[in-house]
Amino acid sequence: MRHTAFRSAMAQEFGRVRAEMLARDHVFSELGGRTVNQALEAGVEPRQAWRAVCDAFDIPAERR
Repeated sequence: MRHTAFRSAMAQEFGRVRAEMLARDHVFSELGGRTVNQALEAGVEPRQAWRAVCDAFDIPAERR
C-alpha cells in the first residue's frame, strides 16, 4: 500500500477532515504509542498503519 492509497482509504472511511485529524491526533499503541503521521514519518509502512487504524476502529474486513 502506498501513502496515497493509505490517505485515500482513510478519507473514504472517515471523511477527509476527520481522517486528517485522526492521523494527526490519535495515538495508537500498535504503532508504538505514536500517531499515524508520526509512525509514517518514522518509516512504518502504510499497510501496517492501516491495520492499526482498522483494528482500533473495528473496520469490517471487506473495507480493510
